[in-house]
Amino acid sequence: MIRTATVHDVAEIHAMIRELAAYEKAAEQARATEEQLRAALFGEHPAASVLIAEDDTTGAVAGFALWFPRFSTWTGTRGMHLEDLYVRPHTRGAGHGRALLAALAAICRENGFERFEWVVLDWNEPAIAFYKSLGAELLEEWTVCRLTGGPLEELAALAPPVAHRAR
Repeated sequence: MIRTATVHDVAEIHAMIRELAAYEKAAEQARATEEQLRAALFGEHPAASVLIAEDDTTGAVAGFALWFPRFSTWTGTRGMHLEDLYVRPHTRGAGHGRALLAALAAICRENGFERFEWVVLDWNEPAIAFYKSLGAELLEEWTVCRLTGGPLEELAALAPPVAHRAR
């Protein structure tokens, strides 16, 4: 079963984010707290949405998908960015990942989103094979860029004042 997450799922979402970070060999980078997730997902201006996969027989949480809208200047339309897709190892192979992605694709269709995009680590062969089996195109000519910490602060320090005009 796939359902929309509620504020009562925050602890479980937090636990799965930490499990995913450990799998991706980056546990130390997963610093988000439950309080931050609660505010980001269920506060006044939610930053993202989450779907939960539950095991049909036990009702236990099997996985989650966290996504948010994006915009393409090329198509002039909104799209979806999947930030995290995670299915717990002991529940893999039961169709939870496929069900989560299908539910997200349905959200795209319902909202007129023309693109559904995400990133995958180049060493994660099982995930890459799974995504290819669904018809996903791997855009190998694109490279993800990221600024954090000192470089982000240094660039921000160079910013000129930004004028805010009434719309």
